[in-house]
Amino acid sequence: MTKNGMRLTGVRKSFGGLEVIHGIDLDIPEGAFVVFVGPSGCGKSTLLRMIAGLEEVTDGEIAIKGRDVTDLDPSERGIAMVFQSYALYPHMSVRDNLGFGLKMARVGASDIEARVKAASAILKIDHLLDRRPGQLSGGQRQRVAIGRAIVRKPDVFLFDEPLSNLDAELRVSMRIEIARLHRELGNTMIYVTHDQTEAMTLADKIVVLKDGRIEQAGSPREVYEDPANSFVAGFIGSPRMNMIQAEWAGNGLANTAGGAIRTDIRHAGLSSGEKLMLGMRPEHLTVVSDQDDAIQVTVDFDEYLGGTRYLYCQSEDGQSLVAEYRDGPKIQRGDTIHLYCHPERRRYFDAQGNRLR
Repeated sequence: MTKNGMRLTGVRKSFGGLEVIHGIDLDIPEGAFVVFVGPSGCGKSTLLRMIAGLEEVTDGEIAIKGRDVTDLDPSERGIAMVFQSYALYPHMSVRDNLGFGLKMARVGASDIEARVKAASAILKIDHLLDRRPGQLSGGQRQRVAIGRAIVRKPDVFLFDEPLSNLDAELRVSMRIEIARLHRELGNTMIYVTHDQTEAMTLADKIVVLKDGRIEQAGSPREVYEDPANSFVAGFIGSPRMNMIQAEWAGNGLANTAGGAIRTDIRHAGLSSGEKLMLGMRPEHLTVVSDQDDAIQVTVDFDEYLGGTRYLYCQSEDGQSLVAEYRDGPKIQRGDTIHLYCHPERRRYFDAQGNRLR
């Protein structure tokens, strides 16, 4: 761990006899943008609130810049949090909302004015300082909430699904704003979301959580192209990775409903007839004439999205596949086609979802 980073060591959380966070170990370098992502109930918001000091740590240690903050109050941790709800004071102006926390901390009036001016300039809300929250759009209110965090000059920013209340267009623009903000400020940022697009576009490091455990932590490219298990492979990516049931036949071959697939699995310890799963991303499937290693499918639905199309298909044994299709002969519902994935693009998993290499 870098001297000024953050470290979670053996962090656990229990509610009564129910343990919901199971021994999290995680290093976060200073200045990194880390995104916690996972399905509802995976523990990502609970973990963020433990870092913030809003949830008590049952066991383990949280250190920020080499300082144990596990039992410190939120105000003593050097963090600032931006919530899903804007949590602005409706009777106060934007200026007063931005400076209120500093005023309560007895910061001098001139310092408050300077910090508010600097934050509002960064977020391009200086023309809104005399308005009240009810006079602002959702995106403007979220900027004010972020500004309230900036004026505190924290070591670490924490974001708890800050864009989920915005419409699709605003989410895109605010995502760009947050990325720009990170570049300008250089602070460590930890961001919780269920939206994998936010995770893939914002993060230096993605932490994929499931049932209170880290399934994989790595760069967006690493978790997308080299998933540790079938859960990560299926969760990261939209449309998700295709998973085809197969059976190990030995001699580097796996049998599927569409025929034998030649694999590059080595030393996997598989027995003949053992079940496994073949993973293929939709963009890695190519429509070909009948050939070895291709899977025969029937097209159920053709989704046209302008720049690309997705073919939703069924194999002979009823397994579903989605293929990205850009150029080529016209394909329509009911057509029988063959889909091929280059061996280097295939990913293999055992029946329990563990990666086979």
